[in-house]
Amino acid sequence: MPQLSQRTLNMQESPIRKLAPLASAAKQRGIKVYHLNIGQPDLPSPQEGLDALKHVTRTVLEYSPSQGFASYREKLVHYYAQYNINITPDDIIVTTGGSEAIFFSFLSTLNPGDEVIIPEPVYANYMTFAKSVGCVVRTITTKIEDGFSLPGIEEFEKLITPKTRAIMICNPNNPTGSVYSKQELMQLRDLVKKYDLYLFSDEVYREYVYTGTPYFSAMNLEGIDDNTILIDSVSKRYSECGIRIGAVVTRNAAVRGAIMKLCQARLSPPLLGQIVAEASLQAPASYFKHTYDEYVARRNVLVEGLNKIPGVYSPMPKGAFYTMAQLPVDDAEDFCKWCLTSFSYEGETLMMAPAAGFYVTPGAGKNQVRIAYVLKIEDMKRAVLLLEKALEAYGSRR
Repeated sequence: MPQLSQRTLNMQESPIRKLAPLASAAKQRGIKVYHLNIGQPDLPSPQEGLDALKHVTRTVLEYSPSQGFASYREKLVHYYAQYNINITPDDIIVTTGGSEAIFFSFLSTLNPGDEVIIPEPVYANYMTFAKSVGCVVRTITTKIEDGFSLPGIEEFEKLITPKTRAIMICNPNNPTGSVYSKQELMQLRDLVKKYDLYLFSDEVYREYVYTGTPYFSAMNLEGIDDNTILIDSVSKRYSECGIRIGAVVTRNAAVRGAIMKLCQARLSPPLLGQIVAEASLQAPASYFKHTYDEYVARRNVLVEGLNKIPGVYSPMPKGAFYTMAQLPVDDAEDFCKWCLTSFSYEGETLMMAPAAGFYVTPGAGKNQVRIAYVLKIEDMKRAVLLLEKALEAYGSRR
């Protein structure tokens, strides 16, 4: 039998999706599963985008330009201006989701053996894409007891070697829900400038910052225009995960030129997705206010409920729609599997993402889970009750 590639053999399964077969089996047994494992919002997409999809009048569904429609990129310029991100349409390359934006950014800037520093816990697909291009992820651990705030900049500097090529952040953060301050970003800027590194900044959750202070983007950092590469997506902003529209934004013309070679090879980003995304930019402020308020309410219900369960601890997330919770178990992955295979309460159970898959450090996060608060409040309350009942049953096994 022919062998598989070493790069795929070395990849880990997604901690978000690896237990999906167990959830499917539970459903086949008639058990209702509350999905807290994946950031799939249940809130409606903007009506403007849905209407645009319904009213497509094209008689040919053609290739779009490899860089994405000019009209969409022009409108994105005005969108980013709301966050004091001043760019031109040429600074934007439309991608097939944020995932392609990450992958193409890595492919165009990192060589095999290069190192990229990322705070952990980390969105697991960063590691998958890093292994795909042959680069090495070096992590700097953030701690749940500190609310997953960034360590001092000297801790980053300790990891820098002659092979270090980039630092990557997710802000607001998936999976922790932390938000990095302007001061923290300024320190990263100084380090990036000192060592002439790339700064990849995944900012797909910028609409969901709960700190009360204005959001500060890595694109606002002065003096590192050629170093900064912004990763973006409409998936979380508009509850449009399925249309697969993202973007790479950078003022570095050489990087854009390299990424465009990859874009031309994959031909074009999704035609219908761009039509929906462009129309969604017309969503009124009321759409975002409702969505924002709903996530705040869900967050509060979830985190307050979690912290009332004996032995459970979750810091209050400052952004996105995830939290990391520490459970009174030795192995959270075993517990999550058990919830899907051996537990139900009144015909229901829950699915969470074991947190160890979001860490590179062996053994880290073994008693933690990531929970996405993307279900309506009634379901979040029910999920918290199910977790409490599951922990009671799990702890009393003989």
